[in-house]
Amino acid sequence: MAFWHRSVRRRQDDFLAGVAQLREWLAGAEAIFIGAGAGLSTAAGFDYAGPRFERYFGDFARRYGFRDMYAGGFYPFGEPEIYWAWWSRAIYVNRYVAPPRPVYEELLSLVAGRDYFVLTTNVDHQFQRAGFDKTRLFYTQGDYGLLQSVNPAIQKTYDNAHWVQAMIEAQGFVRNDEGIYVPPEQGHLEMRIPTELIPVCPDDGSEMTTNLRVDDGFVQDEGWYAAQRRCAEFRARQQGRRVLYLELGVGLNTPGIIKFPFWEAVREGHQNRYVTIDAARSICPDDIAERSLCLQADIGDVLDALQKG
Repeated sequence: MAFWHRSVRRRQDDFLAGVAQLREWLAGAEAIFIGAGAGLSTAAGFDYAGPRFERYFGDFARRYGFRDMYAGGFYPFGEPEIYWAWWSRAIYVNRYVAPPRPVYEELLSLVAGRDYFVLTTNVDHQFQRAGFDKTRLFYTQGDYGLLQSVNPAIQKTYDNAHWVQAMIEAQGFVRNDEGIYVPPEQGHLEMRIPTELIPVCPDDGSEMTTNLRVDDGFVQDEGWYAAQRRCAEFRARQQGRRVLYLELGVGLNTPGIIKFPFWEAVREGHQNRYVTIDAARSICPDDIAERSLCLQADIGDVLDALQKG
């Protein structure tokens, strides 16, 4: 399959022309279907490496040798006390702390009051933090804020805020004036939690794990299926309507969830439009190129330009 793509970073007038086209399509759309991937949270400042990683995970990096949160998430720590020390930090900074840039809030301002729906592979809960209607969201791959039993018979998820807070405090993190847990200015952090803080399932007492789609044990609970139904209903309502398929920060790791279905919807509905924005690469098939806009740009910059226009 051939692809068409272009960079809008090469010339400022290309960038502004792309923003103007997006603004026109947003205004003319009867519905907006947002597909969001990891690049959206990266644009909001949720980097998995760099200063943010060093601040919260520098001790783990020095001991175990990895250089980003992604690698740490797959490390075989062996002891559950260390495993949960790592994961409580990862969950906290990616689920319970607001990102540095208000990218999600700016996106909400574009669709508030419109007929929209969000399909996302992100697990950081930032759409709801920003104020998106939770009945218009479908998190397909899980949520950092949920745990599940390792027992496959327990098809439920559990909010983890109280567990995470207790584990963070036990490691020595302290609240700053903004109410955010940060490393202490003096002293050191523990890299393990007390055994009694290891989460256990309230229903059967078994071990627990994160509610993330990493294997066949991922729990799709009642909330997951309800969101799936609402997503399907939204799609069904769009027959014959002008729909803008707005894809933000979606790569090619799992194209069958967002990218390929968006392309197919534009093929089937000639009144539909497809927009993809990503800082790394933006592509679309040649057969829908005339009804597509590929912006290779920082998502936050695009949203800022839309608001200023």
